[in-house]
Amino acid sequence: MGPSGFGLSAPASLRVFQPFFVDLTLPYSVVRGETFILKATVFNYLKQCIKIQTTLLPSQELQQRTHVDSPYTSCLCAEESKTFKWNMKATKLGLVNVTVRTEAINSFELCQNEIPVVPSQGSSDTIIKPLLIQPGGVLEEKSHSSLICIQDGEGDSKTEKHSLKIPRNILNESERAYISVLGDLMGTAMQNLDHLLAMPYGCGEQNMLLFAPNIFILQYLEKTHQLTDEIKKKATNFLDSGHQRQLTYKRDDGSYSAFGKRDPKGNTWLTAFVVKSFSKAQPYIFIKKSQMSDSFNWLKSHQHQSGCFNNVGKLFNNAMKGGVEDDISLSAYVTMSLVESGLSVEDTLVKDAVSCLQKAAGNVNNVYTLALLAYTFTLCQETELRKAALDKLEQKAIRRDGQLYWQRAPTPPSNVPNWYRASSFEVEMTAYVLLALLSGPKQDLGKSSEIVRWLTKQQNSYGGFSSTQDTVVALQALAKYAEATYSDKGDMTVTVSSNTGFLANFHVDNKNRLLFQRAILPTIPGEYTVTATGGGCVTVQTVLRYNIPVVRNETTFAVTVEVTPEHCVEDPVKELRLNI
Repeated sequence: MGPSGFGLSAPASLRVFQPFFVDLTLPYSVVRGETFILKATVFNYLKQCIKIQTTLLPSQELQQRTHVDSPYTSCLCAEESKTFKWNMKATKLGLVNVTVRTEAINSFELCQNEIPVVPSQGSSDTIIKPLLIQPGGVLEEKSHSSLICIQDGEGDSKTEKHSLKIPRNILNESERAYISVLGDLMGTAMQNLDHLLAMPYGCGEQNMLLFAPNIFILQYLEKTHQLTDEIKKKATNFLDSGHQRQLTYKRDDGSYSAFGKRDPKGNTWLTAFVVKSFSKAQPYIFIKKSQMSDSFNWLKSHQHQSGCFNNVGKLFNNAMKGGVEDDISLSAYVTMSLVESGLSVEDTLVKDAVSCLQKAAGNVNNVYTLALLAYTFTLCQETELRKAALDKLEQKAIRRDGQLYWQRAPTPPSNVPNWYRASSFEVEMTAYVLLALLSGPKQDLGKSSEIVRWLTKQQNSYGGFSSTQDTVVALQALAKYAEATYSDKGDMTVTVSSNTGFLANFHVDNKNRLLFQRAILPTIPGEYTVTATGGGCVTVQTVLRYNIPVVRNETTFAVTVEVTPEHCVEDPVKELRLNI
């Protein structure tokens, strides 16, 4: 306090440290039964020598391979460090706490010709670190998702059965399961924007899976007024890094390919996909106009006189482009991408492409191509051709248990198991039909809800789907449906129970609709009952994981290598030839 009022002095920094401390060096994880070296390093910050005693506390989950009768003791002088090692074997699964204790002890034995000291404060230090012990083998994952909706007048509850069954040949104690509840259709994908598929990334095709879904989720949250600064920052960071990485696969002519300039040519399909995605990302990140115009020009240069597009270049992963296999489906995909990129239907590039599709549409009976044409004609406002495509699709549709979807192959038996996952082609073409129904002059929410019930059952535990392109298209369609049906008035309670006494309750309302709520399911195998009450919609997902032994197969190929020259020579060798 002073004559001028209340004031605060400038902050002063103070450095505080322990006389000595111990640190553990652990692997991220070990496999059960694996032997590993546990290292503990002690650092001395004192100016004098100390005599330390380091002890690894016993654990039921870890065994010492070499028995140590007494704790390690050692001199540790000024600013020295010393590492102690134990040979360990992991015996049980899960997170295990590793505890090491170090203390300074009284001793009359000299350390470097001086008597070791015992600090008056901080004479001991204990560290506890978790170590993940995994079962080994090959991980198998099953997921069962449901969209449960209760509308006014439908009753006050809905019930589902979730059955957990495991095969006989799993690794002991490797089974684990959980159930999650979210109040938003896009919630699971939002939680895993960086990990929608358990797959590696490293080329121009796969990189786009990390890019495109962020756009649909940002658009959905923005239009439903749910976008928070935290989610926006996370998603735009992914867009920024994905954009910069994708430019490394751009060629000088404006096209894109799996490995950029290392490929002989750009790829038509991938270039259209990138153009569409970059255009939709422009409201969130900076993208040069020249990047877009170069790609448009390249696509125009590979358009036939008929208006259809020429399939140029190769894809590293053909599953990336889904069912795009012929000139018609490719041209429909490129046309759809151009319109979604913001080109007018009166633009010559689009107009010529639509003209080609108009001539070919009457002879198309392939389900995938029909689905793609239905969405493309919807975007291009070709009302009659859109209706014709949807009518053909209606004849090929499959309805089962309140679900609507399309298949390439004949319909499987009616007793489809809970864990059944449709192929990526089926997911993708069903999603295209959903986009067509939601993008027309009048949204068909009745059919759309049946499709969404089926699509949600195909989701994996990360919110993605089987492959790459089906994940991108399905998330775009689900986001559009979630936007069309969004309501901030839901209030539901979900109860999960079993006949063994397990009980978990989840409450979902507008305040916590994006909160990921989860409970571990303790009994496997087991039968669980999910009961939802209230009003609104929730997504319920059961995930079962277990590990199976690695199957030892005979060698499927052999490699022999001949080296020239065969023997070392006195002169330095500038060239070594390998014949493989």
